[in-house]
Amino acid sequence: MKCPECVYVNPEGVKFCINCGNKFFQDTNTNQDSNSLFYEFAHFVDLVPKQQRSIEPKFQNVFSRVFRKHSELEAERLFIVGTALTTPKIEEVKETWPKPWLFARVFLIALISFLGLFLGVSLFKNINFLPGLIIVGAFAVPFTTLIFFWEMNAPQNIAIYRIIYVVLVGGILSMLVAVVFYDILKHNINPITIGIVEELAKVITVIYFVRNIKYRYILNGLLLGAAVGAGFAAFETAGYALRALLSGSFHNLYTTILLRSILAPGGHVAWGALTGAAFCMVQGNKKSDLNMLLKPKFVRIFILVVLMHALWDTPVSGIFPVGQIILMLLSWFMVFRMIRSGLKEIGNKKWLLNKDVL
Repeated sequence: MKCPECVYVNPEGVKFCINCGNKFFQDTNTNQDSNSLFYEFAHFVDLVPKQQRSIEPKFQNVFSRVFRKHSELEAERLFIVGTALTTPKIEEVKETWPKPWLFARVFLIALISFLGLFLGVSLFKNINFLPGLIIVGAFAVPFTTLIFFWEMNAPQNIAIYRIIYVVLVGGILSMLVAVVFYDILKHNINPITIGIVEELAKVITVIYFVRNIKYRYILNGLLLGAAVGAGFAAFETAGYALRALLSGSFHNLYTTILLRSILAPGGHVAWGALTGAAFCMVQGNKKSDLNMLLKPKFVRIFILVVLMHALWDTPVSGIFPVGQIILMLLSWFMVFRMIRSGLKEIGNKKWLLNKDVL
């Protein structure tokens, strides 16, 4: 199937161009998709039964499947979505709240890995475990949080391999952009400029990944922004952990990893998710344009994120970072509001599609 936009030759049966993301409009009378192996499998293992899905984000509903028993088949159902052949149509997307659970399993695996590396260092005094300890400790919580965002991506149009790519490349790219900005503002470094520099660097990186119309939903921006933020947070934590180790104190190393892991969900991951979602909100079905950064809807969210980042970096009195905990709760309050906006967007698109059909 040749794409009319970029003339790329795609395999038969895809819903959008693998090269540019242009959507193909297929004959609605064909039953090819409904008879595909993917949809047979997807219907056999329904992620969340319809009667268990909720409209409003009540914690007892959203996280109700975390402590239930799940089969490997359910996990496989999650990991096969997002490709050109396995992305569901908008009519098949449910606009009610998903029930994420895989993120908890990912955290458990990461925790077991970290404890094994910790024993290798502390009990057996083997320094060969140190690089793994730093890497796993830095990535465990940001990546776990990212899996939560991936499960909440109702359109299911982003494959897991793409997410890993965004975490690694996006995390490094955003840090390099931030370093360039820091070099320009080297005599004006303060909490406000730090917030502006790092959040703007992440937004610019997100724009690179959502530059075509393939990722046009608010929930897509939320997920890709979280992926960039997770990479940024993990690489930053690894750097701070290495500095702590070079100070000659294993206690400082463990404290750095532990404290930054506890606070990771409410920092770069959540902030990147919010600005990414805000950009997709103003982008809509249009191609990316830097002028969209000046749209009032985006500017309001960006300013709020920058202020939270600045307050986060402001010294707070006391033994435990109470201020950061409050900011983390505020960040997730905004995240859940953005998820609700994303699900409403899905519902509106489905309504318009059904209206056109009628």
